[in-house]
Amino acid sequence: MLKKILNTALQGFFWILPILLIVLMLGWLFENIATLTHFLFDKFGVDTDKYFLLWMVAGLVVGLLMLWVIGAIANTRIATLLELWVKKVPFYSTLKDMVAIFNASKKGKNKVLVVAVKAFGQPGYNIGLMYSTKQSIIKDHYTVTLSMSPIPNGGFMFEVHQDDILVVEGATFNDNLNYLLSMGTKSLSDILNKAPGDLISFTQWKQQQA
Repeated sequence: MLKKILNTALQGFFWILPILLIVLMLGWLFENIATLTHFLFDKFGVDTDKYFLLWMVAGLVVGLLMLWVIGAIANTRIATLLELWVKKVPFYSTLKDMVAIFNASKKGKNKVLVVAVKAFGQPGYNIGLMYSTKQSIIKDHYTVTLSMSPIPNGGFMFEVHQDDILVVEGATFNDNLNYLLSMGTKSLSDILNKAPGDLISFTQWKQQQA
């Protein structure tokens, strides 16, 4: 009973963690933007208590402008040069790669594939992820990652022959995450709202992409 309670609590923690991080980040941004606009209002002799609504609207406008400027810079050479410098910070590249995984494209070469691979030494299949569809150093083999449940930030990597890989079409990284957090109480069929058996071989999938 205690183990079940702990597992359910962990599932809840990992479900709410992204929401908490977003809330904390928004709180930090709001606090700093509020301080900035308060300083500007004081400079012009405007009472923020008297004109509270105006202060809030001004803060929102300043925040949007700041995000717009950052977004504009992100597409310039300045961002590239800044990134070359920031890369020297320990773990930056690793964290960037992790963020890239979570924001992986649903199309093209960057697509994260949800796959089923033949179980190792046992009958049946395991559900895993392919973060890259580039061929391994071993001919006709591809890297498949099998994550742990309910804590998905660990797992194992395997080099799997292409004939032993089935692609779960339409499934995304987030679908696989939901599957892991459910600890198998929900099947991928439930999560995708699809009938069982909707898979194709990795070889067929590659031919479709060609």
